[in-house]
Amino acid sequence: MDSWLNDWPWWAQFALVVILLAVSAFFSITETSMMAANRHRIRHLANRGHRGAKHTQELLGKTEALLSVILIGNNLVNTIVPVLLTGIALHAFGNNGSVLSISTGIAAVLIIIFCEITPKVIGATYPERISIVTSWIIRPLIVILKPVTWLINVFVTLLLKLFRVNTAANKNTQMSPEELRSVVLESTHFIPNKHRSILVNLFNLENIQVDDVMTPRSRMEVLDLSRPIEEVIHQLETCYHNKLPVCEEDSDKVIGILAVRKALSLLGDEELTHANFKDLLSEPYFIPSGTPVLQQLQYFQENQERVGLVVDEYGIVQGLVTIEDILEELIGEFTTSIPDLAIKTKWSNEGDYLADGSASLRDLNRTLGLNLSLEGPKTLNGLLLETLEDIPDNDVSVKINDVVMEIIQVDEHTIKTVRIYKPNA
Repeated sequence: MDSWLNDWPWWAQFALVVILLAVSAFFSITETSMMAANRHRIRHLANRGHRGAKHTQELLGKTEALLSVILIGNNLVNTIVPVLLTGIALHAFGNNGSVLSISTGIAAVLIIIFCEITPKVIGATYPERISIVTSWIIRPLIVILKPVTWLINVFVTLLLKLFRVNTAANKNTQMSPEELRSVVLESTHFIPNKHRSILVNLFNLENIQVDDVMTPRSRMEVLDLSRPIEEVIHQLETCYHNKLPVCEEDSDKVIGILAVRKALSLLGDEELTHANFKDLLSEPYFIPSGTPVLQQLQYFQENQERVGLVVDEYGIVQGLVTIEDILEELIGEFTTSIPDLAIKTKWSNEGDYLADGSASLRDLNRTLGLNLSLEGPKTLNGLLLETLEDIPDNDVSVKINDVVMEIIQVDEHTIKTVRIYKPNA
């Protein structure tokens, strides 16, 4: 090869080496950018009519042909460059063993720096941008080198069959829910924080039951029609809710759901009786305990209901859940019709928090950034009673999941007030 190079001036020989190094760098940067490109983003651009993205998507669908062309070109150039540099060095400095070793070492360093590491880093940094540009050059190369790549792929296929390698087994590109969730979490530069939070909450809904979002029975406001009419009217006038479960003497037996707005329209009647309110009652809608929240949201829509009573296997009411409770799990709290006495503020300046015993563990985790288990009891009172296995006295402290809690107030059956200390970061 050095015979025809001898007739070239030194700058032409040097230019040829630079060109070959650039070609090798092109193949390296193309290979990395194509493999690192986000296929979903490329598909999105292609669907919007971007021609370069369409070419890239087409090439990514022909992985074997794409890699064959890139590897053939890259290895061919990387083989020629050391030969050229060695020929140039021997012609310039004479046939010497040291010259041969030094020229080979220089060729290796040049290939590693300019043809491997630097192009691959650049390709991995801007994968979509570069792959879209280089696709215009790679497409015609695939057509030109098709006979060569076909012949090489025949030998490769035979070799893979010889070693019993099944290449079709790993061609499933569908993403699992967890993988899709990870993509959403990592898309900080493309999706606003609020939108990303909603998408993540949507994935989490699959693992949440109505028991996790319901208002517990102890905190439900129930209208008792066995009480004097004056007390019933007063409760309606001071009610924060749009709909109330209604009972009669037996508080565990709900006879219907009352629309408060309709009931308030009757308050001007001087001869108002309990029967007038009973006429406004709608049939209660019962939900089995353990129903998944996502499934219940669909049931609410199908049955055109907004409020449901959660019952256990014995038909005993455990709590009340509304469509707003489910939507708040998805988009965050937005209702302001009732003050939540169990979840009032965040950490105090002293690093503690005074919580009601009936506070939901899910709300505490969300408000205070805790990690209390949601597998068992749903309230702070239930968690403490399960842990202590007894109704404790005041001033008893307990540590659960690295969270120190001090019991402040207890009545005969439940823990009323708890001071929670902020865990060390």
